Amino acid sequence: MTETTRTFTPDWVSPPGDTIADILEERDWTQVQLAERLGYTTKHISQLINGKAPINEETALKLERVLGSTTAFWLSREAQYRAGLARIEEENRLKEWTSWLDELPVKELMNQGVIPKCNLIPKNKPGVVKSLLHFFGVASPEEWRSYYAGMEISFRRTREEQSDVGAISGWLRLGEIEAEKLDCPKYSKPKFEKVVREIRTLTVLPPEEFEPQMQQLCREAGVVLVLVPSIKRAHVSGVARWLNPHKALIQLSLYGKTNDRFWFNFFHEAAHILLHDKENIFLDEWDSGESLESEPEREANQWSREFLIPPEYEGELTQLKSKADVADFAERIGIHPAIVVGRLQHDNLIPPSWMNAFKESFSF
Repeated sequence: MTETTRTFTPDWVSPPGDTIADILEERDWTQVQLAERLGYTTKHISQLINGKAPINEETALKLERVLGSTTAFWLSREAQYRAGLARIEEENRLKEWTSWLDELPVKELMNQGVIPKCNLIPKNKPGVVKSLLHFFGVASPEEWRSYYAGMEISFRRTREEQSDVGAISGWLRLGEIEAEKLDCPKYSKPKFEKVVREIRTLTVLPPEEFEPQMQQLCREAGVVLVLVPSIKRAHVSGVARWLNPHKALIQLSLYGKTNDRFWFNFFHEAAHILLHDKENIFLDEWDSGESLESEPEREANQWSREFLIPPEYEGELTQLKSKADVADFAERIGIHPAIVVGRLQHDNLIPPSWMNAFKESFSF
């Protein structure tokens, strides 16, 4: 029979004063006698024994001389006691903070391996709270609300449904963690303008070829590109934001992504980096309806639209009636035919069910 070893974590701690009291009992000394030998008041000795007064370096030296052992022993005994008190206080705080879990996509983050999986029963919830504090890099739920939930005023959404700040903040944090692993030079707008032109030529390649090239090109211009699985209720397919004044982030979720949407979305986020200020966080969902779009969103949409299919070619779109026409046109302007099909469908030049064979679904 195998015996399971369990870590003993009592909900009480023993102050160094217990050791002092034991020695006094062995020597049959009173607290008054110890006070006289140490040069302290009896009140201070009482506070030492009760754990209310800490053992500092001076006291540890005196205890070594009067009671024995070493200065290091007494300081270690004190440190262990204070650490134990802090642990109990921390456990109590974590219990008080378990209601915070209702604001977060806990199961989704467990499924993505961000935090350990467990049943969300009362005894497990404090540990889940601790894991999530580590994940978000905050000291308490209040700091999370101040930092991540406080970001909400900077969100520039394209959907009214994007209201679950917990899910959005979880997805954003996943991108931050990935971005923190990657070094890049300071952002250069001229370099990034050149990079997006190069990336446009990659649209004809399969994901395993274009993805590493995209990421490398972006990093060279001071922009980190990360792909992060979507989180339920976040309704976010992409975000453009600045991690600091010199480092931009484009984060894509592949939420509902066929290649036409993927490329439009990437260049839409690139437009935010190139055109708009560094203060806002631009959260985007595909095809949200122009009535809900802000001016920066309309500008980014128009920029992406014209960048992929320049205005001088728009007149030819109405003449594309077959797959062969689309393929020839796409090859001539240097983009994947799925992007052309997506444009034709969006502009109601062909039905949504036509020519979808050109489209490919991307997944992680």
